[in-house]
Amino acid sequence: MTPSLFILCLTLWCQVCIARSQQFHHAPKLTSTIISNLPHDERAFTQGFLYSEGVFYESTGLYSSSSFRKVRVADGVVLEIKPLPRSDFGEGLALHKDSFYQLTWREKKIYSYSKNMTLQRTFTNPLREGWGLTSNGTQLFLSDGSSTISILNDNLEVLSQIQVTKNGAPVPRLNELEFIDGNIWANIWYSDEIVIIDPQTGQVKFFLELSHLPRGSDVLNGIAYDPDTKRIWVTGKLWPQIFQIQVEGIN
Repeated sequence: MTPSLFILCLTLWCQVCIARSQQFHHAPKLTSTIISNLPHDERAFTQGFLYSEGVFYESTGLYSSSSFRKVRVADGVVLEIKPLPRSDFGEGLALHKDSFYQLTWREKKIYSYSKNMTLQRTFTNPLREGWGLTSNGTQLFLSDGSSTISILNDNLEVLSQIQVTKNGAPVPRLNELEFIDGNIWANIWYSDEIVIIDPQTGQVKFFLELSHLPRGSDVLNGIAYDPDTKRIWVTGKLWPQIFQIQVEGIN
């Protein structure tokens, strides 16, 4: 190889590397502090978690004990509970256009409830599994344990999909989801990490590492948000507490 050809190859290689580096956003790590802690039923295998009109709503998993719950914020008392069939494994939960939607894991069922928790309809999950679910007020966003988030219409048909990446690499095991200020916050199964995803690009904009939280007997899973007060709560499967956290470095 001649010197001039070598220089040309080196220049081209550098340009390729620069182009690749510009294709993804480097996700900075954010810090968080605990503002308060609240009681939580440590028998609840939390799979879906949200806040609406002054109370928490929760979907719990495990065969023979899955449920849809209304929970008082101050003391964790279960105000109302809707048990699922014993053959269902409850998963993600979302409030969308005045109805609740609750996933099941491998049973391919999505239950729709009214605001007073009356069962309205059972849909068929178009994906192989149900993990996490959230809404931006217009569409539903569903995770299936992979690095893909599917966007659904009101008939729960797949409109499009988001491929989630962090620093250019796919992010597998996306679990419970929550829309917060235009971004999707996602738990990662068997991780103390929450990723904050741009729904337009799928890129992880920021991430949180929450290993400092006092743990329960299973993994971190559950994000709830109050858009009026900007409060954020997190909890986990079989955790005795819910934590309100303040996140630094994000508007």
